[in-house]
Amino acid sequence: MAHTLTIRACGCIEMPVLVECKSAGDFANTNKRRKEEDTKVTQLRATYGDLTLYLFLCGYFDATYLGYEAANNMDWVWEHRVEDFQEVGI
Repeated sequence: MAHTLTIRACGCIEMPVLVECKSAGDFANTNKRRKEEDTKVTQLRATYGDLTLYLFLCGYFDATYLGYEAANNMDWVWEHRVEDFQEVGI
């Protein structure tokens, strides 16, 4: 489920931030689900225009999964590196 947060950038502009929290106990499950994120972000972009869906990941996500998401202009932050949200301005 994606959660929308509204933050202030530079103290004056509000921008929506879409973050989906994902946890996976094995690699097989993540690869079955990756097409769901593609469909979701395609629908969001058709409705709201250019946006990035950030994935907050915990567990097993291999290079195949990450490459597929990156090809669809999604970005991710690992649970154990939550400070990486700062790199994308969140």
